[in-house]
Amino acid sequence: MNANWTWHGGGIEAAKRHFGGEDWIDLSTGINPHPWPGAAALAFDWQRLPDPEALAQLEAIAASFFGIEAGHVCAVPGSEIGLRLTGMLIGGPARHIAPSYRTHGEMIAGSVPAGADTASGQGGTLILANPNNPDGRTIDAAAMRALLRRRGPDGWLLVDEAFADADPAASIAASVDDRERLVVFRSFGKFFGLAGVRLGFVVAPRAIVAALRERLGAWPLSAAAIAIGTAAYADTGWIDAARARLPKDAAALDAMLMRLGFAPTGSSPLFRLIDVDDAQALFDRLARRAILTRPFAEQPRWLRLGLPADAATLARLEAVLADG
Repeated sequence: MNANWTWHGGGIEAAKRHFGGEDWIDLSTGINPHPWPGAAALAFDWQRLPDPEALAQLEAIAASFFGIEAGHVCAVPGSEIGLRLTGMLIGGPARHIAPSYRTHGEMIAGSVPAGADTASGQGGTLILANPNNPDGRTIDAAAMRALLRRRGPDGWLLVDEAFADADPAASIAASVDDRERLVVFRSFGKFFGLAGVRLGFVVAPRAIVAALRERLGAWPLSAAAIAIGTAAYADTGWIDAARARLPKDAAALDAMLMRLGFAPTGSSPLFRLIDVDDAQALFDRLARRAILTRPFAEQPRWLRLGLPADAATLARLEAVLADG
């Protein structure tokens, strides 16, 4: 299996070259297929460096969205960069929940996988995603705070909430405090459907925020990322509508999969994981019909499906899945 597709979502151009075909559907990424529509109407002055005041405004409006004071929020050019930089700052031994993002295993040297039983009973620094990728498992906020209390005097809880925006009930971003060894990472591109903006946030104690700013330098984001993020987080009408729509679309995907005998798992409305006898064969069958999904080299029975954009896309996916 080509690493273009098993390392992370995307790789649509490589898929076109490898499989041929036209009119591709990309279900590999877990990104909202209904993107925030205001980006195209925004204009940017590409001759000026981004204003610090504009960056501060973005962080303030994002902080309000996360339910935390602005001083605890640092904007970064994508949450993955935030994860890696924070891992360098925290250092020391760490565990990460697996399966999850590969970045979690790389962000702190010496981190090792931990099962759910280990995570609940052992101290030290712990890295996890909530909701988790790729299985969509969600831990409620009370249980997450219990995990934080178990970290001990030297451990940190580092929580990747890249998929939390669709249903923020489990988020513990509001629990970040200078007295807590807690860092939360948020992604803009997934919920707002604009991954190419490369915008994310680290929600952390002020000392971590200050250290991140020092490493990021004076202009960490483009003018476009600042303007798009600021306007999108202020669009509460679109946010409310998206939070209402995504679970309904996910329920339609679930119903289709169950009609065909698949058992979808996960509570994140932006993707579903299915377990099949030969996921690579199913991936290939879909790809030869110009539908890209997300396989996993280490889990040959797993295939992750992003949310189809509309009824026609859902019907096309169903037709290929049924043609076995």
